[in-house]
Amino acid sequence: MSDDRIAKTEPDARVRAWLAHLLSVAALVLEHGGNEDAAIAGLLHDTVEDSTDGAATEAAVRSDFGDHVADIVLGCSDTIAVARHAKPAWRDRKTSYLTHLADCQDPDTLLVSACDKLHNARAILADLRAIGSVLWDRFSEKDPAAQLWYYQSLAATYIDRVPAGLSGELNRVIAEIQSLAICAKLP
Repeated sequence: MSDDRIAKTEPDARVRAWLAHLLSVAALVLEHGGNEDAAIAGLLHDTVEDSTDGAATEAAVRSDFGDHVADIVLGCSDTIAVARHAKPAWRDRKTSYLTHLADCQDPDTLLVSACDKLHNARAILADLRAIGSVLWDRFSEKDPAAQLWYYQSLAATYIDRVPAGLSGELNRVIAEIQSLAICAKLP
């Protein structure tokens, strides 16, 4: 989970939201047939991009959990964090990640990625229902159309590549986000 979604909350709430996200992704992986490596990667999927030193974090994951788990984590990362360097621009990261996923042949990476995006989309939907369009102010990319483009592109990438129930649920949640985002723009 990116810090964007929870940046304006209290530190304890941020930690709870972060832990809930990681546990939820791992649970979704297991619910959709993932194995132990995929579930562990679900718990660790944000570590490389959210740490201060992504390369060192990758090495630690590889050492502690093995190559397959580390490869899944890398496959679910849109950037590798580098100390004292800003991440690339949002659209560049997302476009590159979509290209990576389109070429990805590892079903575990696709499963963990889809479970991560489903949980993120569910959180967006819940927050959109609770607080409305002010939700978008929490993100580095504040344009709901850009966010919808990204999630719709992800969903298209997952079709026939992850379990149908997972892909279908992601598409339903995205459609509801789109519906609420459109309603929020109406006078």
